[in-house]
Amino acid sequence: MPANVDELVVRVADICTYKWDMIRSRPLAYLVSGFTGGAMVVFGATLALAVSAGVPENLAPGLANLLMGLVFMFSLVIIMVSGMTLVTADMYIGLIGVFHRRINWGWFIWGVILGYVGNFLGSMFFMWLISQSASYAYMPWLLRAHAIGAAKMGQTATQIFVMGIVCTWMLQTAAILYVKADSDIAKIAMAAYGPLAFVAGMTEHCIANIGFLALPLFQQDFYLKAVAKIPDTIPIILHWGFGQYGWAHNQLYTVLGNFIGGILFVGIVFQLISHPKRVSRLYQNKTNNMLRL
Repeated sequence: MPANVDELVVRVADICTYKWDMIRSRPLAYLVSGFTGGAMVVFGATLALAVSAGVPENLAPGLANLLMGLVFMFSLVIIMVSGMTLVTADMYIGLIGVFHRRINWGWFIWGVILGYVGNFLGSMFFMWLISQSASYAYMPWLLRAHAIGAAKMGQTATQIFVMGIVCTWMLQTAAILYVKADSDIAKIAMAAYGPLAFVAGMTEHCIANIGFLALPLFQQDFYLKAVAKIPDTIPIILHWGFGQYGWAHNQLYTVLGNFIGGILFVGIVFQLISHPKRVSRLYQNKTNNMLRL
């Protein structure tokens, strides 16, 4: 039988203890785990770009998004099954660990920062490798990558922030239900649903966006040469800064939205729903009471 909410939050707290023990004793290993997790996420982004390029909008407006979600969803499956680090999942894990006194707020913030740095490095490196190939430097993939980047970076701060909240609300709910599930099939289904939902739903995920936005920036010279041959086309210039159509502009408000969505609507919700007395009894019955640090 699946775990109830009380058992679930204790399971998540146990995961927090395992992860933060690695942060304390083997920070380099944790950074490598984050690097690998970031690369896995943007591998999903690369697949999403591959299948959605050239899909005409008049055929079905949501078809390209559905195709993107269907291939992207396996990125979280391989992350969760392999045990690699994804910072947006660690947000709810660490928060519940704080409530259960497994870690303090300082260690929570440090773990999130270290996880983000690892994810950032892995995502950037993977997309840089992709940009060195010829596969995505030609149309229609070149135009599709730029269109995705322009659409995401062209939004206002509020629009990005709101869709960042929605993203981790969906994604982390699926991730915590992955922990709740007992069978392998149920775990895979939950791990797949989260990224399918946030990609098909056109939301904003900070680590996925690192890759989605970096590739068109790495390939912008190729894009400008290509559109120069297309009549009546005014190219949108993307950049790495904080202004509109900037990488940092999207990343800043996506990170903030993801943090609020995961903390407020997932971590706190599940912790509040759990019954304190039943949780306390679960700890009393544990062979190794990991609540005591």
